[in-house]
Amino acid sequence: MIKLYLCEDDVQQRNHLKKVIENAVLIENLDMEFACVTDDPYALLDKAASEDNVGLYFLDIDLKTDMTGLTLAKEIRKYDPRGFIVFVTTHSEMSYMTFMYKLEALDFILKDDREEMSRRVHECILKANERFSLANNKTKEGYSITVADKIYTIDYDEILFFETSANAHKVILHCKTRQLEFPGKIKEIERELDNRFYRCHRSFLVNTENIEEVETSNSVIRMVNGDECLLSFRQIRGLKEKLKLR
Repeated sequence: MIKLYLCEDDVQQRNHLKKVIENAVLIENLDMEFACVTDDPYALLDKAASEDNVGLYFLDIDLKTDMTGLTLAKEIRKYDPRGFIVFVTTHSEMSYMTFMYKLEALDFILKDDREEMSRRVHECILKANERFSLANNKTKEGYSITVADKIYTIDYDEILFFETSANAHKVILHCKTRQLEFPGKIKEIERELDNRFYRCHRSFLVNTENIEEVETSNSVIRMVNGDECLLSFRQIRGLKEKLKLR
């Protein structure tokens, strides 16, 4: 997932740009969501520092504080070196500064023409999503699911376990930070995944690399984020053997 950030001191400009971004994400059915919308660069920086996700940042340059958008972008790079930075500003004369700061900005968009600005913002969102997907495909393995006509690709290291849903023919995917329900069957999913996943219960398929501890007395597996899934008595021995090889 790409997290979205917006820093703009003018409230009307901020609300308009937020709406433009949200509409583009909705139209394109992208796996993106806002992490921070603010006029305070320090608040945005704190939020970016606390997140593990790659971000797409829309920044004004003149933020009416002691930190400019350029300085903010430079600080963001310390926490999110793979993030995508887009400047949206009235200061066309500042475009050359992005090169001096070595920020590798995705785009430099002027606010003068709202229609053109909206088009360019939409293009940036598509471009960031494409680059993010290509980078992930090269460096990480993931599992793709479809939820309400929207395709999600979840990195294996984010997956905790799959659970059979109470809703017929549905499975719940438990990740470190969210849950997604989608059509499927545990048995079929098991065949698609690699050997880091283990069928620990008829209703659960666990990612052994994200197991924190196993409580055989309570038949419970505790994951790295504190979530729990069930462990059947028959599967205890097989799980122990797999964890020894990990």
